[in-house]
Amino acid sequence: MLEEFKKFALRGNVVDLAVGVIIGAAFGAIVASLVADVIMPIVGAVTPGGLDFSNYFIALSENVTATAYADAKKQGAVLGYGQFLTVMLNFLVVAFVLFLVIRAMVKLQRQEEAKPPETPADVKLLTEIRDLLAKR
Repeated sequence: MLEEFKKFALRGNVVDLAVGVIIGAAFGAIVASLVADVIMPIVGAVTPGGLDFSNYFIALSENVTATAYADAKKQGAVLGYGQFLTVMLNFLVVAFVLFLVIRAMVKLQRQEEAKPPETPADVKLLTEIRDLLAKR
């Protein structure tokens, strides 16, 4: 049974999937930082009043008096729609980047398919010899 598991775990597809998951997690962290640290501050600076989506929430309890989302969560039930908007923006950025990557891959595949296969050197040499013999 251990030998079967070893064959399964070391098969190419499983290793490729593991690499993809690890790279995907790292890419997710990069996108989260891009949205939180670059895009959202720019949106806040451009909009009147300096919007900060991370602190947008609706208090569901009368005990909530805080103005910051993190503090409000400690006081009681809150509906953090600002965090949802941020996560939604993360998703849209990831989806758009994946769209661009897949589009580029499809374009490269089409170019490779359109290219005729290169003739091997020995076949070229034999063709030249045949042509020289035909001229005689």
